[in-house]
Amino acid sequence: MTGHRVNSLDQKKGSPAAVSPYERLQALGIDLPPAPPPIANFVTHVQEGNILYLSGQGPREVDGHLHAGKVGADVDIESAYEHARLTGINLLAVMHDALGDLGRVKRIVKLLGMVNAVPDFEEHPRVINGCSDLMVDVFGDAGQHARSAVGFGSLPGNITVEIEAIVALHE
Repeated sequence: MTGHRVNSLDQKKGSPAAVSPYERLQALGIDLPPAPPPIANFVTHVQEGNILYLSGQGPREVDGHLHAGKVGADVDIESAYEHARLTGINLLAVMHDALGDLGRVKRIVKLLGMVNAVPDFEEHPRVINGCSDLMVDVFGDAGQHARSAVGFGSLPGNITVEIEAIVALHE
């Protein structure tokens, strides 16, 4: 991300703190789906003190369909960006399920974005911006985070992206 994104809700209401994450989701036209279940022997999240660790999520639609394919071959950058955004929505669903209230989020600390890409693909950051942009749109300045965006030779089920998160919580 190059620079600070300004959310239109911030401009309308002034302080980002004046707008709840749920109001931001509503303004974006997003209804949180149920939290996706784990696909293997792990849990979707672990809370340790005031830190919430979210297991990797993928681009799962509400009906269970997972977007699959190699970015740079079967899937273009724009579609992969949307898949990363959908993955972000699933991360938000897990946060909501774990916390009961997204208002408990103090800050998105770190995202790790993995892109199922062909070996010569170089636009991993553009793909994972789909999730990063969403976090800023939902949490304002508290959505700004550290991040890694890397390429993988494969991901479970041949999904296009997988993203995990570390979240700081209010005490």
